Amino acid sequence: MPERVGQPEQASWVEYPEPLVMRGGDPHIRALMRTISASESNMDEPYRLLYGGKLAEDLSRHPDICVEIVAGPNVGDCTTAAGRYQFLTTTWEAKAEEYHPNPPAWFDVWREYSFQPEYQDAVVHSWLSDPSAWGVDISEMLRQDRLDEVLYMLSGTWTSLGYGIETNSMSSYLPQIYSAMLEEELNQTGATFPFDPGRS
Repeated sequence: MPERVGQPEQASWVEYPEPLVMRGGDPHIRALMRTISASESNMDEPYRLLYGGKLAEDLSRHPDICVEIVAGPNVGDCTTAAGRYQFLTTTWEAKAEEYHPNPPAWFDVWREYSFQPEYQDAVVHSWLSDPSAWGVDISEMLRQDRLDEVLYMLSGTWTSLGYGIETNSMSSYLPQIYSAMLEEELNQTGATFPFDPGRS
């Protein structure tokens, strides 16, 4: 059964993408993750965010709450998009199976993948860092200042990045946001590289 929304509270818009919970990792990928979330979930509690702005209480697994879409080409349908990266339930389950650093034990067939903030970050970091998932090395592309190509490629997954059906008010600012996030991530102290999931 889908989880009910634990609290009716709404998230609040923020002017600056929240820092990641995950520690360590490739600063270029970290900056990209924060840029994606600027467009997908630029709220004060992005890891708990459901489509439409309400907040999920239980992150022990993906909330799997289908919320009616009220605008855009898919109006009237519903979406299970949740968390900082607005994962659909099916996408989360598929990517968590590949990249989650703390999977259920083989004998624990009823346990689901934790959707806690550090695991949302860890799964997305590993996914974006995996050349076999995208057919290219995204980190290397970012180092070559090919952000526009990266955003275009990722817009099929995160449609709010532009180039697609759900370009939003943040889309045109994403290059500037990425630049600011990268500067901040490169200046972070104590970051480890490459990312060690055990330290997330």
